[in-house]
Amino acid sequence: MGVLPENKRKVAKETPRNFVIYGGTMHGKTYFADEFPNPLNLNTDGNAAMIETPSLNIANKRNAKGEIVKSASDFLSDIILELETTNHSYQTVVIDVIDDVITMFEQEITEEHKVKSVGDIAWGKGHQMLEMMVRVLVMRLKELSMKKQINILYLSRLTIIEENDVEKHLPSLKLKWLNIVNGNSDYTILCRKIGKNYIRKVESKRKNYARDKVDDEQIASLLDTVVGAFDKSKKTKAADAKKIVAEQDKQEEAQRIAKQKERKQAEQSEQSGQKEEQAAQKTEQPEQKEEQPKQTASKPRPPRPVTK
Repeated sequence: MGVLPENKRKVAKETPRNFVIYGGTMHGKTYFADEFPNPLNLNTDGNAAMIETPSLNIANKRNAKGEIVKSASDFLSDIILELETTNHSYQTVVIDVIDDVITMFEQEITEEHKVKSVGDIAWGKGHQMLEMMVRVLVMRLKELSMKKQINILYLSRLTIIEENDVEKHLPSLKLKWLNIVNGNSDYTILCRKIGKNYIRKVESKRKNYARDKVDDEQIASLLDTVVGAFDKSKKTKAADAKKIVAEQDKQEEAQRIAKQKERKQAEQSEQSGQKEEQAAQKTEQPEQKEEQPKQTASKPRPPRPVTK
């Protein structure tokens, strides 16, 4: 029996199932995740009972002595196995948040080997074990999405960095782990609250998804609320590319100048405050006059006796 497919082009199905969603606290990432169909929230904050979504608390369970008796990795493995092998109505799995899950994996390794950090394990084996645990989790979830058409959402917090006085919003997940998770995801989406408005914006995507080829209308409708979800990348002419780059440079330069001006004003304000403080200290301390040495009048000498 042959294993090769028929040499015939087919209609591609390209429904995205794996997402990285990140944003600041109260910026709408959990709310966005809750809009996906039939979600199961795997919560690391310990507040699963406080949200309406069906949820489970993910943690390293400990005994009275503080020893791990059921690791987070084992618990997650059990959950994935049940989602794979049983009849259920869940269509979305939310890892809320992936940053904490990796920290729990690290705790498991360090406590098992009785060290303070994975780096203390000889020959780099601690780092290798941690990386393998993360990769296995991501691959099992990817397989779950492929076999069962379950959506996988990796939620991460927000970190803000400044490059050349320009702020950039990035997932708080360390780059090493982000590359693993992101490499197995279809979209990376930033959730931001600007004023009273909640904005969802695509930061990266695996390919140019066409809405008419997304065969899950619920997913397509959710992506309609995300800026740039179905925008197509185009080959840009050299002249147009130069204009776009020049405009970006102009915007960054304007932001850089504003930051520098703000910093300069802060420095001037600080220097002015120091001068005022020094002046106040001078007025509080009375000037001390130099004491002149007292001059004592010399006594007149008695007349010298005359000898004849």
